[in-house]
Order: sequence, then structure tokens, then C-alpha cells
Amino acid sequence: MIRCVVDASVAIKWFFQAADDEDDLEPAIALLRANQDGGVLFFQPPHFMAEVAAVLARKKPLDQARADVNDLLDLDLRRVESTAIYMTACDLAIRLNHHLFDTLYHAVALHTTEATLVTADRRYFDKARPVGQVVLLGGLNLPQPE
Repeated sequence: MIRCVVDASVAIKWFFQAADDEDDLEPAIALLRANQDGGVLFFQPPHFMAEVAAVLARKKPLDQARADVNDLLDLDLRRVESTAIYMTACDLAIRLNHHLFDTLYHAVALHTTEATLVTADRRYFDKARPVGQVVLLGGLNLPQPE
């Protein structure tokens, strides 16, 4: 079983598949399907839903945004939070000079056994790669279904 933390930069791709400017749609969709098929578990910080829903509400008409938020709420996600995760996120935010909401995803991966943060945010990835447990969406290798 693969354990992933997907940040909003990846999840947004699930809802904007027709957009011309979205890169790495295929690995994003493959990751979503792997979760739906039970091969990948998602572990998420508490703000994940709000962050993705905020983008949907800002960029889509009301009926589409509501339908997409419902689909998001139907995903099999494990919400993870603890004092240690917040402390690690604060440390990462300061060390990497990066926004805490992004480092919360990474902190969840660091505190979840065998989990990896999957991001499409190249800027964060470049800063955070030395810390470990982070992969760029385009470099994600999922096992092929049998």
C-alpha cells in the first residue's frame, strides 16, 4: 500500500482536466484513480479541503464548484494533525522561508510512516527536496495495476 500526502497543487488538477495550461495531468489522474482503487492511501492536513474548495469556488461557476467539492468530500482521505506536525511545519516554514500551509503537507508526510508528499509546486519541491519524503508529481512512479 502506497501512502501519499497530496497538496492542493496536485488536487486542483483533478478538477481542471480540460484546462490547456495544466501540466502533468496524467500522473495526477493516475494518483487519484490509484486512491479510488485502494492502492494509494491519502493522508492530509486539516486545511486541505478548505484550500482546494477555495480555488474551486474562485475559478468555477457555483454549480460546478459545488459538485466538485462534493466529489472532493467523497474521497478516501485520512485527516492528520498533531502538535508535532504543527511544530515541524513551523520549523520547515522558517528554515525554507516558505508558507506554512505548504509546509503542513510536508510535515504530515514526515510524521506518517512511509508517506511521501506529492507536489506539483516546483518552487517548494526545490527548497524541500533535501528534507526528504517529497516528490514532484511529474516524477511520481506508481506501480501499474495488474
